[in-house]
Amino acid sequence: MSFSGQVKEELYRHLDNARHCRIAETAAIISICGSTVLEEEGRYSLKIHTENPAVARKCFTLLEKTFNIRADIAIRTNQAKGSAAYFLTVMDQEEAARILQAVKLQGMGTADEPYLVNGLVIRETCCKRAFLRGAFLSSGSVSDPEKSYHFEIVCTSKEKAEQIQKVMYCFGLDAKIVLRKKSYIVYLKEGNQIADMLNVMEAHVALMEFENVRIVKDMRNSVNRKVNCETANIGKTVSAAVRQIEDIRYIRETKGLNELPEGLKDMALTRLAYPEASLKELGSLLTPPVGKSGVNHRLRKLSEIAEELRAKQGGAI
Repeated sequence: MSFSGQVKEELYRHLDNARHCRIAETAAIISICGSTVLEEEGRYSLKIHTENPAVARKCFTLLEKTFNIRADIAIRTNQAKGSAAYFLTVMDQEEAARILQAVKLQGMGTADEPYLVNGLVIRETCCKRAFLRGAFLSSGSVSDPEKSYHFEIVCTSKEKAEQIQKVMYCFGLDAKIVLRKKSYIVYLKEGNQIADMLNVMEAHVALMEFENVRIVKDMRNSVNRKVNCETANIGKTVSAAVRQIEDIRYIRETKGLNELPEGLKDMALTRLAYPEASLKELGSLLTPPVGKSGVNHRLRKLSEIAEELRAKQGGAI
């Protein structure tokens, strides 16, 4: 099962004790997945359509526990695609009206209108959590933290996306909205923000797994950075040593090392004898010992002498 599927399975099993929170979660699900259908003789029914079995089970449980209403369930399978669609229907108009009156969806008239949750339903912090939980269950997904950090909720209208974004803002979550094809996507891209969102929805088991993955990834990245840094430093040291030896050999072949001042001569001979030694090690091999800055100064002086000799050689040619 994917990480997103694990999160939804955990949220499916979470059932609030407070009725007002269950109503808020039901409102979010109906807002995204629900519609009213006009039946014969002017009567209407409430239908909820989802392709996620966890959403179907959760919605069935919410209606039963909150309103004492058992919805009819129909499953349609698509053998070609290997998928299934779940339809929950409340046929009785009085029962449907009782649900709609409780969830207080604004614009609940036809399937083409955006159904927005009334602010009274999600006034309390606990109800905002339940609302986001229902929205994510209905049309959300979160990527595997091993691969990337991405959390999103897909909405059919800009108004729904903005309402979800506004509720997420209440928890300090900097959610963004982007238009993808004909859908509006509310998304988070930062690991810290996604971890906070899982906590807000009370997906605590998934949050622990998410944080464990993040810790391992952060440690791995830290080690890789250190290794890369050390590798780069070693590369620079080796390249510098190669250039120094080339300069010293050039001086030896053109001018001769005996023509150098005693300190530079000792430095040149020591570097030739110990090509892999660091500046600190070279300094300890000199008599008397010299610090890193002193060694660096002498090697730089040798490099300048070599460049002057090359310039003279080039001019002579």
